[in-house]
Amino acid sequence: MRQCRASGALKIQHGLLVTRPCRQTILARKYNNLAQKLEQSTQRTDQAPPIPSSSSSSTSSARYEPATAAVKDALPRRTEQAKSKTVDPYTLLAPSLTVVRTNLLGLLGSAHEGLTEIAQYYFLHPSKQLRPLLVLLFSAATNGVGRGWDAKRWAAECEGAGGRGEELDQPLSRPDVLNDWNPNMPDHTRSFDTVFELRPPISQTPRIQLPPDFASASVPGLSQSLTLLPTQLRLAQIVEMIHVASLLHDDVIDKSPLRRGAASAPSAFGNKLTVLGGDFLLGRASTALSRLGDNEVVELIASVIANLVEGEILQLREVIKASADGSSNANVAPAMADFPAKVDVSREAWGIYLRKSYMKTASLMAKGARAAVVLGGCKEGEIWKEVAYAYGRNIGIAFQLVDDILDYAEGESTMGKPGGADLQLGLATGPALYAWEEFPEMGPLISRKFKEDGDVELARELVKRSAGVERTRDLAMQYANKAREVLQFLPESDARVALEVLTDRVVKRTR
Repeated sequence: MRQCRASGALKIQHGLLVTRPCRQTILARKYNNLAQKLEQSTQRTDQAPPIPSSSSSSTSSARYEPATAAVKDALPRRTEQAKSKTVDPYTLLAPSLTVVRTNLLGLLGSAHEGLTEIAQYYFLHPSKQLRPLLVLLFSAATNGVGRGWDAKRWAAECEGAGGRGEELDQPLSRPDVLNDWNPNMPDHTRSFDTVFELRPPISQTPRIQLPPDFASASVPGLSQSLTLLPTQLRLAQIVEMIHVASLLHDDVIDKSPLRRGAASAPSAFGNKLTVLGGDFLLGRASTALSRLGDNEVVELIASVIANLVEGEILQLREVIKASADGSSNANVAPAMADFPAKVDVSREAWGIYLRKSYMKTASLMAKGARAAVVLGGCKEGEIWKEVAYAYGRNIGIAFQLVDDILDYAEGESTMGKPGGADLQLGLATGPALYAWEEFPEMGPLISRKFKEDGDVELARELVKRSAGVERTRDLAMQYANKAREVLQFLPESDARVALEVLTDRVVKRTR
């Protein structure tokens, strides 16, 4: 008799056919129970960790406690061997990252050589590849634990099911309808020499349907080998395309002369071509996204593009005006959920800053990681998607906080872009907002976006004299601690350890 892994092992007992719960069922129950305990014990799981109050010491030595004792007791225990293990995330996935980077350039070809050049420009310079890395690490850390894993793996192996690597390059519409000519791929677009004649519809070979006995199948647990699906590799390329498109647009808005240690795209190609290059990347990314064949993933990534735009608009908003006497009213910075109806100036400034940090940076990391887990077969009600999103959201905000610290502490030689750019753009980031609490004279500078002569220099001096940098780093550590905490719900694996290592690197980086 065939063993059905969806319901457990089948056996005959006292003449009756009964089922024994499989390991996957037991594992799912275990983690669902843990998720319920976590939800009951933490009332604001989706809120930012509390920002250190100005009433604490100037060095803000207090640290955020990531979980109550009850929740800590409920979390899966790591073995001593696992605790001492260190896995370099980039080394673990080096071959896959190389494939992602190399094959990505083939997606960016255009009929116009200039457009191809601008679209590929930033990809040809060294980058952290943090967003593709997150997608691949969460894929490796969860492939096999979701109820839909069998179906996803089958689609990746079965010709005609739509999940094989070569099938992801096939158009869903006729090429002559798309008219999207890429010299790196077969071209069958219709000539423009004549008028377009009505073409009779051609019935396409439908995709092979999932076998009925696979529809609800599952596997015992995490895939033993480092398994990545073609759809997940393509998703890694998509998130990097969206990220680079946002960089192209940002460099036009910010008038940035440098990016990744070289001339920025606007400096090399001009503003118009740079904007069009970013638009072209978003178009290519959207096309590739549709071919993944998962509506939830399309929704997640499409919302990222909207978040990027909303975040940019939020950044362009006028910063909240300082009070008449220049004071920050600065006994501030409780958790976002504790904001009173009458919001004081500095609290609202923090709210804008953190919301913008999520939209412009953390959204792509959080939703990209969640989409990777969905492509691995995770269904609604399973905790893996929630872990991926919570980790990506928290590590993304931590990343941005550290980036804002480096803008004060470092220069072109380490960051590959001009130091002090935020103040030049009129942006009040974490260090400046904390400095405002200690020095009320920072308020008017923030209010007028550092536009008057000497404003930028004075603001940098006030930040230097304050504990703003140290307190911003402390806040980044709080977000990083929360990101690390949620990883305890994942099964032990090299990918999980690599995510823990990555958490440390994000907050300790110097570039």
